[in-house]
Amino acid sequence: MKQFLEVCAFLTGSLLSFAQEPRIIAGPQMIADTLVEKTPVIGKSSEIITPVVIKDLFESDNYASATAPKLNPRAVSFVADYIDKNSKDMLEMKGWALPYFNMMDAIMVQHGLPRELKYLAVIESELKSSATSWAGAVGPWQLMPGTAKTLGLKVNRKVDERRNYIKSTHAAARYLKDLYSIYGDWLLVIASYNAGPGSVQKAISRSGSRNFWDLQYYLPAETRGHVKKFIGTHYIFEGQGGLTTLTKAETKAHYGPNLYAFSRNLTREEQEAAKSQMVSGKYQATVIAKYVAMDPLDFNRYNPDFDRVMASNTNSYEMKLPAEKMDMFKANKYIILQESVQLLLNSTVVNEPKNSGNRVITGMK
Repeated sequence: MKQFLEVCAFLTGSLLSFAQEPRIIAGPQMIADTLVEKTPVIGKSSEIITPVVIKDLFESDNYASATAPKLNPRAVSFVADYIDKNSKDMLEMKGWALPYFNMMDAIMVQHGLPRELKYLAVIESELKSSATSWAGAVGPWQLMPGTAKTLGLKVNRKVDERRNYIKSTHAAARYLKDLYSIYGDWLLVIASYNAGPGSVQKAISRSGSRNFWDLQYYLPAETRGHVKKFIGTHYIFEGQGGLTTLTKAETKAHYGPNLYAFSRNLTREEQEAAKSQMVSGKYQATVIAKYVAMDPLDFNRYNPDFDRVMASNTNSYEMKLPAEKMDMFKANKYIILQESVQLLLNSTVVNEPKNSGNRVITGMK
């Protein structure tokens, strides 16, 4: 009950941004229709990576953008099999998990992180606060006692804040941000979250590479599987890859050198081309981004801490957008405000997930 009330208070009282419902692909057959048999690829170990390469994944369907990044060939076989095995259960998760995803989206944005990192909690615990591993990791984010305490959570005989959805998500976000400051690569962050920074550093040293697809063979089998499960989960819910499913080099190649870092500053050209306007009220970043056809992460780059400031007593912000986006905002600002307010009023919360049974999508720590 306490968990329910805390999440409810967060969702109804906070003005942080809430994401749109995650997209979920139609099913494994969609992938099967896009796979083409190719010659097996031999990795750096004796492990053979077979048998298919995705040909313009989701190119012809309506679930993914035509500009979506392609899946690394060395992950195709694993991810296709993972989607085949887990799509049904995750389709069922879509309904009851939405309030949790909304809460996690808001917290990730508050910390300047990609919202898709919430899928890490799916493979860690199926979003269960009661989840406990044999090694002592607890809660939806499966934090170990020492790590949790370092991140500011109370863990003792009377209280274990690792089970608190909101507090543990803030802690996980801080940890993920710290890991990213070390590696600058989301796949290495996910690997480090599972195995620990020490294991990843050893793999980097032994392999002589910072590319996950090369150094994965020097990581525990569970860890390299963990990273691929995260990628597979991303594909199931989003219908495509994204910022957190690529290596640093892949991200630069796909998005360009100035897009990768979540904390990147505006370029001089972007600043000169932008327009500013003071806004006040219960505007939410996600709704604005939707109506101006802008990636929420990019909106946050132009407007750091937008939701936090709008939720404060100040309740006003000098919003900055590309010129054409500002025109779109002005044309739709009343609709945007109405939808922002309605989104807060319609926010709902469910209790501890019960629909996922005892099945564990991935091994815990």
